[in-house]
Amino acid sequence: MNAQGSERVPSLGSERVIPVRDDLRALEGYHSAQVDVDVRLNTNESPLPPPEAFRDAVAAEMSRVEWHRYPDRAASGLRDAIADLHGVDTDQVFVANGSNEVLQSVLLAYAGPGRTVATFEPTYQMHAQIARVTGATLVEGERAEDFTLDTAEIRRVMADSGPHVTFLTSPNNPTGLVEPRANVEVLLAEAPGIVVVDEAYAQFADWTALDLVAEDRPLVVTRTFSKTWSMAGARLGYMIGPTWLVAELEKVVLPYHLDSVKQIAGRLALRYSDEMNARVKQLVAERERISEAMTALDLDVFPSGANFVLFRSGGPAGRDVWQGLVDEGVLVRDCSSWPRLDNCLRVTVGTRDENDRFLTALAGVLDRMRATKETP
Repeated sequence: MNAQGSERVPSLGSERVIPVRDDLRALEGYHSAQVDVDVRLNTNESPLPPPEAFRDAVAAEMSRVEWHRYPDRAASGLRDAIADLHGVDTDQVFVANGSNEVLQSVLLAYAGPGRTVATFEPTYQMHAQIARVTGATLVEGERAEDFTLDTAEIRRVMADSGPHVTFLTSPNNPTGLVEPRANVEVLLAEAPGIVVVDEAYAQFADWTALDLVAEDRPLVVTRTFSKTWSMAGARLGYMIGPTWLVAELEKVVLPYHLDSVKQIAGRLALRYSDEMNARVKQLVAERERISEAMTALDLDVFPSGANFVLFRSGGPAGRDVWQGLVDEGVLVRDCSSWPRLDNCLRVTVGTRDENDRFLTALAGVLDRMRATKETP
């Protein structure tokens, strides 16, 4: 403190450095390693670009954009198209710049200082990250050793902390497990606040919580265009929920937050559902193929309902396996330093050729490491 009792402002040389909020000082941003390799299987993107017809349609509409005018603030055309896709009312649809902004909007409206947000770990790291950034108190429930979630743990967390917002991810990231419908129903019965079911990978799973959305139920389901729709570069996400909750989000979202290009791209993408669904089937088949191949390599492979697979390296250290793959030109996600995920790596399902490159590299890395360990 200085003579006037205020906090001293730190400095670097001649520059004044204003301190960040106290509760953010120890917080780090969300990062994924960026390495120059031939095969990138670390960010759960679609391995295939959108259809050429989609590109042509977007280009044609973009040529008619009135760039000197603000975009449609309500994103009516896009919301209408999403509503038609899911058989809901347009007023039940909220759209934003990626599903992360959807999650942030929910937490800005219903969490914040003095309120509690619950997660069940391990799960998508951005849930906890955004909760902390909004100033909320985070409560972490625990999954079992096999990453399944027991209903008793759901009830315990709800009773002990009374969260204002609770996240449940299905399929879960990074574990890949699909949450049983019974768990969602128990959570809805026990949760005192908003329930967010994050379904970024729903198209790869065998069920969705969308049919549980109702006006008398504080449930929202979030989706993204980044995976199935091959639009990670667009950063577009949405949410389906009760109309009263969607209306409340208008209080926290910035005006004209969704630009004209995103609205055009999202609306046009939905015309190609058949092509996207065909790709999903191909990726699911490849997911099962690489899961079986990794199991044959004596790895612990966790069941996945997403477009990625989590596996544990066993004897060799996870970080060493990751580096060995990078040396072979293949990049996967290193989860080995994350809490509860010792020696775990996550691989995105790519094209057949990319998956073959990964499996060949992985087998070689493991053989060399195991041979070295056995050498006296």
